[in-house]
Amino acid sequence: MTFDVNKIRNDFPILKQKINGKPLVYFDNAATSQKPQIVIDTLRKYYEEYNSNIHRGVHFLSAKATDRYEAARNRIKEFINADKSGEIIFTKGTTEAINLVASSYGEKFLKEGDEVIISEMEHHSNIVPWQLLRDKKKIVLKIIPVSDSGEIIFEEFEKLISKKTKFVSIVHISNSLGTINPVQEMIKVAHKHKIPVLVDGAQSVPHSQIDVRYLDCDFFAFSGHKVFGPTGIGVLYGKKEFLEKMPPYQGGGDMIKNVTFEKTTYNDLPYKFEAGTPNVAGVIGMGAAIDYINFVGMGNISAYEKELLKYATEKLTQIPELRIIGTAKRKASVISFLVGNIHPYDAGIILDQLGVAVRTGVHCTQPIIDRFKIPGTVRASFSFYNTKEEIDILEYGIKKVIKMLK
Repeated sequence: MTFDVNKIRNDFPILKQKINGKPLVYFDNAATSQKPQIVIDTLRKYYEEYNSNIHRGVHFLSAKATDRYEAARNRIKEFINADKSGEIIFTKGTTEAINLVASSYGEKFLKEGDEVIISEMEHHSNIVPWQLLRDKKKIVLKIIPVSDSGEIIFEEFEKLISKKTKFVSIVHISNSLGTINPVQEMIKVAHKHKIPVLVDGAQSVPHSQIDVRYLDCDFFAFSGHKVFGPTGIGVLYGKKEFLEKMPPYQGGGDMIKNVTFEKTTYNDLPYKFEAGTPNVAGVIGMGAAIDYINFVGMGNISAYEKELLKYATEKLTQIPELRIIGTAKRKASVISFLVGNIHPYDAGIILDQLGVAVRTGVHCTQPIIDRFKIPGTVRASFSFYNTKEEIDILEYGIKKVIKMLK
């Protein structure tokens, strides 16, 4: 399709509303994205027409729900170019996906003294699960340092690898800095040492085409709500060779083949990791979101968002009092900044009065915020339904913040 941002905006009903009497300018996309009408309609249709549990029923509604659920799994498999649909595990989101790997893979394959490498810019969801495993199994957590521009210091990553290194878990795009990490190169280095790699793709999937086979990552995690789908649903991709060897993350219905009080045998992939009644509506809704992304075209999305990032960076760097945190050469559509000595929360409240929704604080990445010795940032994160005119409003709002709080 020909990319027309005004036409795109018409697909997102929430963007039509006013906040404090001003048109909504939604720049909090890194936290969660807005939903197109097709996703909203799909969710409503599920609940109105064929709401049912899946895999267990022989009746019409169950069969239809199961068909839609598994069709969504197959579309997601194709979307990230996984080899098999059984490599697509549905979770509550990126956080649960990482916890699943840390718990299941870590429990079976890691032992006391083994090392796991993460980076200084990780989201808490890619720090805390490994700390829990460290406290339980006495593994060692090693941290890749980040430069003043917000880039991973690749040479330091290579130095951290030792004979005891057994796993690498790395963020693809930083939610607080916008940095695009060289994950493919990092995976190549890790694989030379036969070290598996998990990629946190929560921020990369909405902005770029992901090919897990091209990356050659062993695990890849992302969330539905950041790719214009429902909340409470996400995906863990894992190579079959690893998933088959990993024990179940949770026990219950649908992850079993046979249960007696003496012994339980587990289901095949992917169901071994999907205990209990799943978020059927969420999966089907995420499938609709993937259809919408494919309709717009990821190439169109990426190209337009690069324009927005360039325009916003040029605009904001002209404000003398503004300091951008995270100036990597390769960035996605995120700008984190401070305005003079003004606290991020104060700036965020004034911008909200103008209808501008930004995120303030540490963005669930306290270690990297502490590394820059700052209290937090104001974060403006863009999506393909945003406009340059909205960036102009942000610029005006920042200048108003400066004027009011001087």
